[in-house]
Amino acid sequence: MLAFVLDAAERVTGTRPLVVVSPATAAVRTSFEDRVDYVLQEDPRGTGDALRVAIAAVPPDVDEILVLSGDVPRVTVGLLADLLEQRRLDHAALAVVAVAAYDPSGLGRVVRNDAGAVERIVEERDASDDERDLVEINAGLYAFDAAWLRGRIGSLVPSPSTGEIYLTELVALARADGRLVAALDADDDGRLTGINDRAQLAQAEWDMRTEINERWMRDGVTMRDPSTVYLDAAVELAGDVVLEQNVVLQGTTRVGEGTVVGAGSQIIDSTIGRECQVWASVVEQSTIEDGATVGPFAHLRPGSVVGPGAQVGNFAELKNTRLGAGVKQHHVSYLGDAELGPGTNVGAGTITANYDGTRKHRTTIGSRVFLGVDSMLVAPLEIGDDAKTGAGAVVTRDVPAGKLAVGVPARIREPRPVAVEPAAEEDGAVE
Repeated sequence: MLAFVLDAAERVTGTRPLVVVSPATAAVRTSFEDRVDYVLQEDPRGTGDALRVAIAAVPPDVDEILVLSGDVPRVTVGLLADLLEQRRLDHAALAVVAVAAYDPSGLGRVVRNDAGAVERIVEERDASDDERDLVEINAGLYAFDAAWLRGRIGSLVPSPSTGEIYLTELVALARADGRLVAALDADDDGRLTGINDRAQLAQAEWDMRTEINERWMRDGVTMRDPSTVYLDAAVELAGDVVLEQNVVLQGTTRVGEGTVVGAGSQIIDSTIGRECQVWASVVEQSTIEDGATVGPFAHLRPGSVVGPGAQVGNFAELKNTRLGAGVKQHHVSYLGDAELGPGTNVGAGTITANYDGTRKHRTTIGSRVFLGVDSMLVAPLEIGDDAKTGAGAVVTRDVPAGKLAVGVPARIREPRPVAVEPAAEEDGAVE
């Protein structure tokens, strides 16, 4: 939630944001340590006190301060830029965003004078009956003349009714100083609604997801059922990507042109190439190169690479494994900490036994290798190009190129010649 607010703040100001945290929210620091500065409000006594703590950490040469709420993730850069511009045009002590709300219940009301100028903002619990009838609310976004704010922030006092120190009292202080308070009017389209509970969080996520999906569809992405497609904001999609029902793309996932992500797939922080197909599978921190197919019911765990044109099928699992071009891995198999050369075939039930109870070991498999059904490869192990393993073989030592490993434990043999039936003749020619 905070990431969206920080993105908007950075884009509109070009500076590093300052985030106020309390002991209850201090865990936020672990998520954004490299991109923001923090100040601690040891005793959270309200928004005014939070701003007081923040001002002390702002460099003295800063002449304008933008104040945002961390629970309004759908705020736009355009609105914030307009707010700053409104304050500058009016040479105001501060500018606020005012919204004519359909339902102002529970929110601070904007009180104007007969000329329409903002005189004060009153919290609902402190408002009179006439003030509660007002529908214009304070959206919690502010732009300040920093010099004026530094001189006045110490004048805020606790509310008699709650003991909180309200930032909104700065409006009345500015008017008492004869300074103008500017107001930027905004539509009540839900973008500025603060998130105070799980229901509001779910609504904000729904609204944001609808916007993200619509943008990608207008850019040439097909969604069979947009209501069941979940895309994180950082996901990137090329043209002519097809997303079927119940697809989830998370984190920094990238999907190339013409790829189909089939129903029931979840892809996290991964790169998918062009003309691929991923169906009913989970892909985590992995790469699928052009023309490869994955699924159904496959699992690519972190560090895996599926090479061009390779196939990963039913109930196959990879972990920290690289498949070369054209590799075929299907049917209830597990490859962990392995490297497979181009053209290799992985028989049903094949497993790389990569863990000895203490350490992980790698298995290196060459090109055009044929791994028989139920082969167990006990790492560390190397299998040379064009080698084979027999069905049910337990391979505990290296297999030289072109050789056959059979038995339990496997013994090395020369492969038997394979009879090739000639193609049928047609019209006097052999094809």
